[in-house]
Amino acid sequence: MSFWRDKKVVVTGGAGFLGRAVVRELKGKKCGSVFVVRRKDFDLRNESAIKRLLKKTKPDIIIHLAAVVGGIGANRANPGRFFYDNLTMGVQLMEQARLAKVKKVVLAGTICAYPKFTKVPFKEADLWNGYPEETNAPYGLAKKMLLVQSQAYRQQYGFNSIFFLPVNLYGPGDNFSPDSSHVIPALIKKCVDAIRQNKKSITVWGTGKATREFLYVDDAARAVVLAAQKYNKSEPMNIGAGFEISIKDLVSLIVTLTGFKGKVVWDRSQPDGQPRRCLDVSRARKEIGFKATTDFKTGLRKTIDWYKRETRA
Repeated sequence: MSFWRDKKVVVTGGAGFLGRAVVRELKGKKCGSVFVVRRKDFDLRNESAIKRLLKKTKPDIIIHLAAVVGGIGANRANPGRFFYDNLTMGVQLMEQARLAKVKKVVLAGTICAYPKFTKVPFKEADLWNGYPEETNAPYGLAKKMLLVQSQAYRQQYGFNSIFFLPVNLYGPGDNFSPDSSHVIPALIKKCVDAIRQNKKSITVWGTGKATREFLYVDDAARAVVLAAQKYNKSEPMNIGAGFEISIKDLVSLIVTLTGFKGKVVWDRSQPDGQPRRCLDVSRARKEIGFKATTDFKTGLRKTIDWYKRETRA
């Protein structure tokens, strides 16, 4: 805890899903100062707003979690916005942080940056072995460019920035909007709402054959804070739980845990997304001592219970 006691930390996206958990983790570490960046106050797409932010906060560390994100549907509907906003925010923030002599910047990438057909488990060295899955390639590539910038700035300027690649996150407080949510909150909402509305079926995109890896948000926050404290290398670092589950099995599990008794209809006209996703997390274990500790069923139950409480009539 002594590491954090005198640190001034800026968390972009600190009011978002992962950001709130990171802020809680930092406060639990007795961090000297934590400043949460809100878009209404500092639009990171504007260089002048970033300069104003850094002048106001004078941070030792920036944890950049702000992003425009969503599931397959949102990515397909907004490829230009997802590319431009994510790239612009990160590129400008890092440049202004360098000019302001910020000691360290922590950058959140995405598992979407990996090539579409990557051998499981994904190793960080695989990152450049192909093009990302098409439905979220603009988002994944925008984030991956921040890794390029990070490594270039370390090489030329000696600037200390690190880049981590998280898997899909889930947990209480997730985004349950039908237009932009990821698969776990989308499925929980469908099942719970169907029970409440006495619907006989739910519709799920794809074939169910694709696999995914999921990390509980509090575990992810612990990893981010550990990386901010301990990791100072140019190579990217995977952050995950080290397991994969098929979408078919995930649906079956959420149906069971929510108590939905109806039929699951698979809409095969909709895409599966990337065929498989599972990270090699050995670098995170070695470099920062991180290992996910939340059992998947336990995390799902907590997430389901949270959604039920928050949406109870």
